[in-house]
Amino acid sequence: MFMSDPVYIERNGAIATVVLNNPDKLNALSYGMWMRLGEIVRELEADDGVRCIVLRGAGEQAFAAGADISEFDKMRANARVAKDYGDKIEGAMRAVAECRHPTVAMIHGVCVGGGLEIASQCDLRICGASSRFGIPINKLGLVVGYGEMAALVDLVGRATALEILLEGRVFGAEEAKQKGLVNRVVADDQVTTEALAAAARIAAGAPLVARWHKKFARRLADPRALTEAERDEGYACFDTEDYRIGFNAFLAKQKPQFKGK
Repeated sequence: MFMSDPVYIERNGAIATVVLNNPDKLNALSYGMWMRLGEIVRELEADDGVRCIVLRGAGEQAFAAGADISEFDKMRANARVAKDYGDKIEGAMRAVAECRHPTVAMIHGVCVGGGLEIASQCDLRICGASSRFGIPINKLGLVVGYGEMAALVDLVGRATALEILLEGRVFGAEEAKQKGLVNRVVADDQVTTEALAAAARIAAGAPLVARWHKKFARRLADPRALTEAERDEGYACFDTEDYRIGFNAFLAKQKPQFKGK
């Protein structure tokens, strides 16, 4: 990957950082960026060596300031072409939401529109004190589609999601924390440190356990009753090598070195 790419990866061992790279436009997402984001996350999901994915915007001014509106006269000129564009957006967001590896959104500065929709797909969101949030799409006369809205409703509930969408207001980090949009608010100069520390803590844990926890949490959002096989999967960890490694390390008062097996 090259730092001139619209989306690129920085790799540090088991932690992969995916960078949205359009800093001149506050990392507003072009069609190509949406496409590449989905491709990259799927590539990383297939990599057993990855234990955590961090998503961030290039620089420290913005996570992402939504979609690149300058493309709308072409990409959203009418309902037919807008549907294809929307399908691509939803595909990229599904890639993040359904990724088996844990994901952390490192949020510097502006996180609005499509940027907030991407962040809402992540498992953890850590932002700076001066970060700004919102989905002011009503000012464009556009709707947030079902696929784009689902994660926001799951995250903050129907009432708060509607408050965000109906008012179209941009608000600060503390209010975002109160609404449940972010897990942690830290000083602006500590966002990178704290997000990478969280990723390191995740990567130090048993990777199979992290993937199971993500799977179980996703399944519990489904109102159907759990099957016996699904319940039994909660005990599969006891047959893993990582369980033996973790158990023995605990007894020896040592740091476990998990293998993902």
